Amino acid sequence: MRQSQLLISLLLLLGTSSVWAQSETAQDTTQYAQLQFESDAYDFKELHQGEKTTHIFEFVNVGSIPLIINNVLTTCGCTAPEWPQEPVKPGAKGEIKVIFDSTAKIGRQNKVITIRSNAKSGDVRLRISGMVLPAKKN
Repeated sequence: MRQSQLLISLLLLLGTSSVWAQSETAQDTTQYAQLQFESDAYDFKELHQGEKTTHIFEFVNVGSIPLIINNVLTTCGCTAPEWPQEPVKPGAKGEIKVIFDSTAKIGRQNKVITIRSNAKSGDVRLRISGMVLPAKKN
């Protein structure tokens, strides 16, 4: 009789702690950062070889915790990104500045910028594109 009471008490204790652990995990999944861009693509139309163009991609952290951008990667050295180094608070705006240098480029260009952060959706990709024409003659 005493052993069965001890066994029942132990099972109740384990069941309660299991439910508590699950509810803690469920609460954690409601907390996230999330990037929302006004636009994820930019067409610079035409540039002459050697010219540079700059575009700013604006975003809002629509999540519930601060957004931390760990890195911004580009597909080539001709594209240089700048991004916030400090966390972006929930509801706050931020910018990803991209500078494209057309030196040594010619023809149609399509560049991808990959944002690595703690956003719920994982990596986010932005695109810039356009045509690089031959350099202007003086």
